Amino acid sequence: MNNNFTLDWSYAVEAIPVLLEGIQYTILIALAGLLIGFLVGTIMGLARTAKNKFIFGLATVYVEVIRGTPIMVQALYIYFALPMMLGIKIDPIVAGVMSIAINAGAYIAEIVRGSIQSIDRGQVEAGRSLGLTSIQTFCYVIWPQAFRRMIPSLGNQFIISLKDTSLLTVIGVGELTRQGTIVVSANFRAVEIYTIVALLYLTMTLTISIVLRILERRLQVN
Repeated sequence: MNNNFTLDWSYAVEAIPVLLEGIQYTILIALAGLLIGFLVGTIMGLARTAKNKFIFGLATVYVEVIRGTPIMVQALYIYFALPMMLGIKIDPIVAGVMSIAINAGAYIAEIVRGSIQSIDRGQVEAGRSLGLTSIQTFCYVIWPQAFRRMIPSLGNQFIISLKDTSLLTVIGVGELTRQGTIVVSANFRAVEIYTIVALLYLTMTLTISIVLRILERRLQVN
């Protein structure tokens, strides 16, 4: 143990403005990525319930490939490999949002698939007996019930995606972890700075968890 080591939280206080800037990027990327990921996941989740083998196969390949590879590798591929193949330049933030969206989309696809398939088949028959078409039955009977069941899992995915933004430091995104690393490289106060970084992540995730529990109670999600 280093007997000369002493904590000096003044360095952490001085770093707060820089870290808050990183939080803005963290939340922005997580929200944008999750919203796009929800659209992707919904499409792929519906495809995973399709009777058409080709559509089902494409969706399955997407889900298995993305879930079977690390998000850090996906981010590196999008930021470095994709521009080489397409001859374009991708902004780090855009690459970060794409990485979160594509990664979250694969997991949300399974959430959507599982929620839809969890609805009793009798609900479909009830809708059809009322004269609703297949699309109307899905939109007005199946989807509302399925979406309520998705809420806890979607909340958990948001927390996971929020923490996954820390891995985007490898492509130069100025999110919370990278901002903390920049500060540490300047003042060498790793203990104080990374402790604050960890507490800021904890604060964000706990806030999401509390909001999620309130939402679940109000919607009476089982």
